[in-house]
Amino acid sequence: MEGSGSGKHFILVHGLCHGAWCWYKLVPMLRAAGHRVTALDMAASGAHPARMDEVASFEDYSRPLLDAVAAAPAGERLVLVGHSLGGLNIALAMERFPRKVAAAVFLAACMPCVGRHMGATTEEIMRRIKPDFFMDMKGMLLNTSQGPRPALVFGPKILAAKLYDRSSAEDQTLATMLVRPGCQFLDDPTMKDEALLTDTNYGSVKKVYVVAMADASNSEAMQRWMVDDLNPGTEAEEIAGADHMAMCSKPRELCDVLLRIGDKYE
Repeated sequence: MEGSGSGKHFILVHGLCHGAWCWYKLVPMLRAAGHRVTALDMAASGAHPARMDEVASFEDYSRPLLDAVAAAPAGERLVLVGHSLGGLNIALAMERFPRKVAAAVFLAACMPCVGRHMGATTEEIMRRIKPDFFMDMKGMLLNTSQGPRPALVFGPKILAAKLYDRSSAEDQTLATMLVRPGCQFLDDPTMKDEALLTDTNYGSVKKVYVVAMADASNSEAMQRWMVDDLNPGTEAEEIAGADHMAMCSKPRELCDVLLRIGDKYE
């Protein structure tokens, strides 16, 4: 899902079990402001043709993003926007292509840091979640070429109560129709590599964390921990009243934040 314009090029990356479809409100707003926008499906997500059991690694899962950044014309500076688990996808792209990225935006996202493996943020989020949080989330084991891999998919109750609780009934319904099984890749070698992210590459890219203030699945305290403790000095923005799916519950406010970021960083 791509559009052209004379401004910045925003590349949007969804979170766990979601796809490019979740950005459907934001994409036309950014295009109307004169920017190019690409909303991507990670492998086995959204309309991507692969099945999750066919995705060998986190790198393969991130391949649509890595390919899109690699293909960006010389001189075109990108604004990467990662939502939720998508923060780890954009972190990998920042490490590989730091000079192609004008700014990286972490929207209620996992934001890793130099010196820790990328899975550390996901592990900490999972550690802080109470058991009753999971409601009708379903776990499963995928038979992959690397052996069994845990996966999960959101049920309608957890979508309505924890992710889309301030979004419309239409958005909740859309999500129940379109979510697919997803993996956190916690045992993946890329996710476990403490030397993966470097100050020279990942650390050199301007980062902005957008706090969804009413997020019922990733608390404000957890979001602030990733900024203040893991990445001190990172710029932070807030969106009042935004649930975890801020692109659905507060699309206009999110668009305004992204436009400010696009104007600020060259």
